[in-house]
Amino acid sequence: MLQILNVFQLILYIGLLAMLGQGLLFVLAGQRRDSNLFYQLFQVLNRPWVGLAKFMAPRQVATHHLPWVAFFMLSVLYLAVTLAKIEHCISVAMQGCQ
Repeated sequence: MLQILNVFQLILYIGLLAMLGQGLLFVLAGQRRDSNLFYQLFQVLNRPWVGLAKFMAPRQVATHHLPWVAFFMLSVLYLAVTLAKIEHCISVAMQGCQ
């Protein structure tokens, strides 16, 4: 169970870091961000998360707000998995959690 939680936590962590990287390049690269190789890489990495946010968000949410929805969705999921991991470690008396 702990290994499954670790895998989910790692996948969410990679998604969060990719979202943060894309946001940082959005600010730093300015109008030329679409020609930036790393920005394009982050867009590819974040496409599944933004697609999931588009599926889950109401239709009133604007398309350019979907990355924000995806970021907050990932943050909540990461927090939930972290709390589940803590609860699991407490329930097994920290055996294998160190």
